[in-house]
Amino acid sequence: MCGIVAILRSMMNESDLRQAALAAGKKIQHRGPDWNGIRVFADKGIAIEHERLAIIDPESGAQPLVSNDPEGNITCSVNGEIYNYKELAAQLKTPYKFMTKSDCEVIIPLYLEHGVDFVHMLRGMFSFVLYDHRKDFFLAARDHMGITPMYYGYGADGSVWFASEMKALEHGCVRFEVFPPGHVFTSDTETCKRWYNPDWYAPDHMGKTPLDLKVLREAFEASVKRRMMSDVPWGVLLSGGLDSSLVASIAVREKQKLVEQGGEWINKIHSFTIGLENSPDLIAAKEVADFLGTIHHSYTYTIQEGLDAVSEVIKHLETYDVTTIRASTPMFLMSRKIKAMG
Repeated sequence: MCGIVAILRSMMNESDLRQAALAAGKKIQHRGPDWNGIRVFADKGIAIEHERLAIIDPESGAQPLVSNDPEGNITCSVNGEIYNYKELAAQLKTPYKFMTKSDCEVIIPLYLEHGVDFVHMLRGMFSFVLYDHRKDFFLAARDHMGITPMYYGYGADGSVWFASEMKALEHGCVRFEVFPPGHVFTSDTETCKRWYNPDWYAPDHMGKTPLDLKVLREAFEASVKRRMMSDVPWGVLLSGGLDSSLVASIAVREKQKLVEQGGEWINKIHSFTIGLENSPDLIAAKEVADFLGTIHHSYTYTIQEGLDAVSEVIKHLETYDVTTIRASTPMFLMSRKIKAMG
């Protein structure tokens, strides 16, 4: 995914502020190898920097995104994907001329029309920062489950920093912490407030909804379908277990529907698996891939290769949790293989 860095209420001069944001962005450049961009509002002590991994609209979707008014008063930097962006764009009461085809640009007109409350309308995985220069108003938000990472901290000069990884805050902040999932930060109060409050969080709602397999199936299928939007090639990670096999089967079926409806040729889905030599995952995944007709790629790694990668895995995860590291090490090795394929 992409990487974002933002500095709010800094006392640095323009040159130092720009360099501080760029230096922080460089720490997470691995998140966005395709492009980086920055906007600085020195009069307000604000800098917003973005490291981009292009998934939707690779050609014109560079960030930070800027509003279409002549002054470009609103600046937004987003890490993630907004799955319902087309529906949200169609629901706008005031016509808005989009400058890109990015799924994330819809955040700007939604803010103009609904203020901070627009966050409730988003369906997706996201963390973002937005600055309204005209009102000198800043907000940051993270998706309901915290799928995309974000952290925030405080500089010695009272500035507030935001970034996709802790390492970007290491030198600019005297303290920092996790930006809580389902929360929004606004500059008028400089506090985080929960925006995600579903009814099913309440104890009296637990266990009262009867099981409906049809509803469950439809919701599951819709969830997979939403995540298939992309302007670049994609694939599925397949272990051969129930969860990944179901996701892969839905993806294959939905892609076939696109062929049938559009009458156009779409390449087969690629599937990927990794495991130690003779791992049952490798065998099960191959059976599922053969059944679904995916172009399958199976990788093996040794225990020593896993051990050699641990330090790099910890660097990117930013945790020493044993379970997380153990599960992420083969994923890290497989991701490197996939990246090498282009």
